[in-house]
Amino acid sequence: MADDVQTAPKLREALRGIPAYRPGKIPDASAFKLSSNENPYPPLPGVLEKVQQSCENFNRYPDMGVSLLSAEIAERFGVPVEHVATGTGSVGVAQQLLQATSGPADEVIYAWRSFEAYPIITQISGATSIKVPLTADERHDLDAMADAVTERTRLIFVCNPNNPTGAAITKDELVRFLDRVPGDVLVVIDEAYKEFVRDPEVPDGVELYRDRPNVAVLRTFSKAYGLAGLRVGFAIAHEPVADALRATAVPFGVNSLAQVAAVESLRAEEALLERCEALVQERTRVLAALREQGWTVPSSEANFVWLRLGERTVDFAAKAEAAGVVVRPFAGEGARITIGEVEANDIFLRVAAEFAD
Repeated sequence: MADDVQTAPKLREALRGIPAYRPGKIPDASAFKLSSNENPYPPLPGVLEKVQQSCENFNRYPDMGVSLLSAEIAERFGVPVEHVATGTGSVGVAQQLLQATSGPADEVIYAWRSFEAYPIITQISGATSIKVPLTADERHDLDAMADAVTERTRLIFVCNPNNPTGAAITKDELVRFLDRVPGDVLVVIDEAYKEFVRDPEVPDGVELYRDRPNVAVLRTFSKAYGLAGLRVGFAIAHEPVADALRATAVPFGVNSLAQVAAVESLRAEEALLERCEALVQERTRVLAALREQGWTVPSSEANFVWLRLGERTVDFAAKAEAAGVVVRPFAGEGARITIGEVEANDIFLRVAAEFAD
């Protein structure tokens, strides 16, 4: 160097102050983890065996086009394979959508509180977040979200069911909202928890996308399918959007083990449905017990429940951890508690009963 002045690489200003993504706390060996919405069950039948067989070949690059999995998804959902795009979990696909649609001077709308990755990936893209508060009953305020659309709006996230509150939007509500959104604004229906929905009024986003070119649907193998550690998700969208997702994808981002596991998981649907139903039954039991204790708890269509605790949130999380379960606190707002093993759920319910007194 010509002088002794120390310099640093110039980084994008948009990265300043990005909120950190806070994963669910990892408990010690004696505690249950109810903080990350993971599936408490092991991989579906046949999945582990197929993955173990494929381990012999992971000195080779995976199929960059993710062709076998894409074809399997297309057949399962009855869509053209050209409408399927994959990524490293649904959050990875969401980030690709932002790269494809939004940058400085653009706006991205989503409910708040909702999935905590939305503000992070929006800021990384350089776009501006427009956060629309939830209603008093923890649901998306779709009228306010539609009112928030401007000429700068490029993308809208609709998390259905909503993470972390579990509340879901009905078909009539969502159709009215979509009818108000301009056709050049992409609406992303994030359905990470679709397999746990039991309310018949809650729509399947894939059916809504079919005749709406500005609708994309996100799904994941991390929750119901129990592949959180392998990081694979996908979008179903019309060809221009799906093409853009493939253009913005990290080459070879979906590894070979994840592809094999996801294909085999799709083929084990009967076992998947049994496990989801068991978790839904546990969810019903937990919600009923909380309400009997006197808690006001929103109905959940996901694999978790939400307690609006306000300033007591951190204290509740500490008390739960001391009892042997780790929950996900959002300081000053509330706690999200995953439906896990029966023993774990019972510990949580005991803590909730003590805390309610």
